Amino acid sequence: MTTDIAPGGPLTPRQAERRSRILRAATALAARGGYEAVQMREVAESAQVALGTLYRYFPSKVHLLVALMQVQLTQLQERVRRHPPTGEDPAARVAETLTQAFHALQREPRLAEAMVRALSFADRSVSTEVDEVSGLTSAIVLDAARLGAAPTPEQQAALRVIGHTWHATLLGWLSGRTSLAEVRADLHTAARLLTIGPAAHSG
Repeated sequence: MTTDIAPGGPLTPRQAERRSRILRAATALAARGGYEAVQMREVAESAQVALGTLYRYFPSKVHLLVALMQVQLTQLQERVRRHPPTGEDPAARVAETLTQAFHALQREPRLAEAMVRALSFADRSVSTEVDEVSGLTSAIVLDAARLGAAPTPEQQAALRVIGHTWHATLLGWLSGRTSLAEVRADLHTAARLLTIGPAAHSG
């Protein structure tokens, strides 16, 4: 039986199950002890895979933890689509969604710390995975906003600012520099950028 993974290719059912085991093991370790607790050898032992196999799925701890963030965001996107936010305008809906996402991460602060630190440490070798996280964040914001059309250039810029703001507020809260009230205020301020259109700049 081979454990090799074809670059960019789809996973077989056995490989997908093995990958899920690895992610569950890493989640449990991170939830208990944060970033430092996620040691690749311990992840492999907990997931019952060889260490070499683990590295074929995830070349580093940063790759692994960024993948966990992808899982969290995918789950959030599914929740947003099942239970759309109820705000009266796009900004209110986006702020509602991102605040809910923040509260979900708040319930597992050590896991959140591990994932956010991994994103901060990511270098070019993790650029594809980080881009996927950014893409998921933007997709969630678009789903929540329900703009009804392709985003304008201004809205695309707003999406980037919202993603940066969400990441920065997570870092600030995890480090104790930002209060929950400040997190909510910053997310609402960033979300309001979605309502800015060409007319707002025309004077």
